[in-house]
Amino acid sequence: MTAPADARPSRPRKAAAKAPARRRPAPVRKAPSPDEAREALAALRSEVGKAVIGQDATITGLVIALLCRGHVLLEGVPGVAKTLLVRAVAASLQLETKRVQFTPDLMPGDITGSLVYDARASRFDFRPGPVFTNLLLADEINRTPPKTQAALLEAMEEQQVSVDGVSRPLPDPFIVCATQNPVEYEGTYPLPEAQLDRFLLKFTVPLPGREDEVAVLAAHNTGFDPRDLSALRPVAGTADLDAGRDGVRAVSVAPEVLGYVVDVCRATRTSPSVALGVSPRGATALLATSKAWAWLSGRDYVTPDDVKALARPTLRHRVSIRPEAELEGVTPDGVIDGVLASVAVPR
Repeated sequence: MTAPADARPSRPRKAAAKAPARRRPAPVRKAPSPDEAREALAALRSEVGKAVIGQDATITGLVIALLCRGHVLLEGVPGVAKTLLVRAVAASLQLETKRVQFTPDLMPGDITGSLVYDARASRFDFRPGPVFTNLLLADEINRTPPKTQAALLEAMEEQQVSVDGVSRPLPDPFIVCATQNPVEYEGTYPLPEAQLDRFLLKFTVPLPGREDEVAVLAAHNTGFDPRDLSALRPVAGTADLDAGRDGVRAVSVAPEVLGYVVDVCRATRTSPSVALGVSPRGATALLATSKAWAWLSGRDYVTPDDVKALARPTLRHRVSIRPEAELEGVTPDGVIDGVLASVAVPR
């Protein structure tokens, strides 16, 4: 006798196979406009100023160097936050940074990288050096011999490293922030003119004023640790730098201002106190930094005041003073100030 249909044990129905969930495409981040990039870089300067107090001009100089893809030489006595400045900029801009302490026994391969033999694979593999980063802090660069200093020349000029005949590109952005101590010259190797000319800007990092130094102590008193920069927010990124560079390229320069830049640089070559004046490369550097400063100031054109504002940091390391004039107290900054006062300003 057949059991009633409702009495039969029911077979579990197979669950219908679920269709794989569709992954939503990641939202495409819209590239910032030049105006948005300017706001982000202004926020960057404010954020770095929380950790590095009283060095606003040097902070702005690093931003200008990043916009111009140039390198920076920082000169100052120990303890004025040169290393902290570079680390704070990297943290606020979400860039990788590496530090190299330059010493007399440092070899070129310690910076660029070298070939290392892999016994398992029976071959030589390239091991990248610390130069493969975004912000390379070359600490006390004048304490290493010229052979090692020259290892940076190709990286600074061509943004690549050649090892064993193979060229390897460096990341973008890539800038060198080198430091040197102006008071201890024993056992140092002054940078040659050819390498000094590779630096876009040279800043003399001063001792802070009394109020700024009180603010530094107050920050340390409330728990600030210069080795821990986790409190700094990443307020900008490489997209803002790219947009900023587009904005800088769009800045216009009148022919009269171009002539003013050339006249300022040519006047350094005829100064009686100068053994070597500013080269045409220095003139192009002054034009680039003036355009970047004009853009950061919210303008799409360069004025003679922009040229004057960037003349000192852009040209001071490109002017070589005669020994007899140096004994009389003549300095590169003094020569540049005299040139700016003598060259006619276009109206």
